[in-house]
Amino acid sequence: MGVLGVILAMFSGSAVWALDAPQGPVVLKVSGLIEAHNQGKVAVLDMKALQALPQKSLTTRTPWDQKPVTFSGPLLRDVLQLVKAKGQHIRAVALNDYRVKLPVSDAHEHDVVVAVLMNGQAIPVRTKGPLFIVYPFDAKKELQHKTYYERSIWQLKAIEVE
Repeated sequence: MGVLGVILAMFSGSAVWALDAPQGPVVLKVSGLIEAHNQGKVAVLDMKALQALPQKSLTTRTPWDQKPVTFSGPLLRDVLQLVKAKGQHIRAVALNDYRVKLPVSDAHEHDVVVAVLMNGQAIPVRTKGPLFIVYPFDAKKELQHKTYYERSIWQLKAIEVE
């Protein structure tokens, strides 16, 4: 984003990010009810685009790890804002085509992270990467439930906004 875009974002009171064409390998495709596109009617993002968004780190226990894990990446709500998502639900799709539906309201009510790092390291495909939707399970007792564990999809490759 240019200087003018940063200045406009500062005065508008909300963040505005540019949706540039990816320079590296595409790690996330966002389609459906979105208004920002950079490849036909789809928004394709590389790791650089995700890392250009504000980053959030959270340390939480998960049902899949014996010790608390620190996850870092952009908030899901910022990814949805980047593509100007207009839907009420998203369908997240994993590399193995596993799909899970979650309400967009989760992204606004909880600091859900699209993790690009786990314990400070890039997440290899063999260990749930390269992207992993993670809820802050330890932040609220209500998030320590099967519903939210199922929504935490690893090996994320696509988001379809509905």
